Amino acid sequence: MSTWIDKEGRRHAGVMVGGRRIHRILPVGATASDAKQLEADLRGAVTARRDTPGDPLLSEIMGLYMVHADTLRWPETSKLCARRIAPWLEGQRASDARTVAATITRDMRKAYAPATINRSLAALKKSLSLAWERNLVPANFGAGIKSLPPNNKREMFLTIDQVRHLADCCPEAARAAVWIALLTGARRGEILKLRPEDIGPNTITIHAGNTKTLRTRVVPIVKALRPWLKAVPIQYKDYEGLKTAFQRARIAAEMPWVNFHDLRHSCASILIASGASLYEVSTILGHSTTTTTQRYAHLEVSQQAKAMNRAFK
Repeated sequence: MSTWIDKEGRRHAGVMVGGRRIHRILPVGATASDAKQLEADLRGAVTARRDTPGDPLLSEIMGLYMVHADTLRWPETSKLCARRIAPWLEGQRASDARTVAATITRDMRKAYAPATINRSLAALKKSLSLAWERNLVPANFGAGIKSLPPNNKREMFLTIDQVRHLADCCPEAARAAVWIALLTGARRGEILKLRPEDIGPNTITIHAGNTKTLRTRVVPIVKALRPWLKAVPIQYKDYEGLKTAFQRARIAAEMPWVNFHDLRHSCASILIASGASLYEVSTILGHSTTTTTQRYAHLEVSQQAKAMNRAFK
């Protein structure tokens, strides 16, 4: 077995190892490369099960995670996090997991943020947990892997002119995504999941299944947003497509320090400068707790100070 296309145009991938058959159907729009990669992931999973019990190779155990990733909310992103650490796993055994994780952390810190490293470490930990559940290892070797303390307090606020310059360097679909992010505070994944039927006369509905907090929220449509909503659905296959387009745009704009998520922070900044309260900002951005919104409290105080100075000058 290998990869093939059925009469309806869907791609399939399958493997047969030691009499065991595993078959998967890929999503509509999947490429031949996607099918080949899935075939390799399936073969890795089967091989991991057949390895000598006790101390299998980490690269083979990761095959279990690749199959598991298909059940997750963001399968392609999860697989990318796993593939990112593949070079460190080669030739290493399950019992080496803690040492390997420490090496991954040390090396990746030179180029990646703590949150990115933690996602890859989480993939490694889950693969080891799956191996333990299947009695492939005598203990859960991933239990001792420590995550890095997250650094989620980045606060970069862009001016309208900066956003305009950045957007002008984007291809058409990414330009629309940039303005939608600024004018709604929506996250990148939420924007990619938007569909025309989510757009009402005066509001946008961001459904629970598409949000980080798993809560539906309704965002008002301001006048400046309407032209960009015509681009919905944003024409990128996945999260990585928009990410790549944005990265190229920020280099072209000579703004390499900007992250897409900064547009969400900038939305909060604009709202507060316009007189919105922290509660209103929390509602629009869909924060799970008011603690998250408190990071913008200093902006609100600054705006209040300006108002007081105007009133009593």
